[in-house]
Amino acid sequence: MKQQIVVSGIGGQGVLFLTRVIAQVAVDRGIPVLTSESHGMAQRGGTVLSTLKIGNFAAPLIRTGQADVALVLWDANLKVHRSLVKKDGTLIINSATAGEGERIDGSEIARGIGKAVLANLVLLGRAVHKEALFCTREECINAITKLAPPKFIGQNLAAFESGLK
Repeated sequence: MKQQIVVSGIGGQGVLFLTRVIAQVAVDRGIPVLTSESHGMAQRGGTVLSTLKIGNFAAPLIRTGQADVALVLWDANLKVHRSLVKKDGTLIINSATAGEGERIDGSEIARGIGKAVLANLVLLGRAVHKEALFCTREECINAITKLAPPKFIGQNLAAFESGLK
């Protein structure tokens, strides 16, 4: 099992939590995982990029055209990070507009749950539903339950489940 994943967003969108959930699934399965993140201006709404390599890899960074999957939480980042994804790679994009890739208005769905910041888990649910990621529904539920603060587990799971539909 080898998979290279890009998670792109802006500060406050939960890029790092989403990365931790996916990495936790790999750890729980006993699969090697490498992560890397770039979030210098994230506190001011700047771009956040996180990469995951699932399987036996020597270095955490993903080179141009090598990612199998991109989860793009802010659709404007697609033009910035699209080059990291293989030509036949899977794009799951948080967007209300039509365009390239699998688009889902995760922000609107998350607002319906009561927290717009849960769009990250809506996208994770969609990626699992589309079988774009190596992980299953049950594995993600276990990882979310392990990592989320107890008072937020219910909302986090509701957002994830919304993306599965």
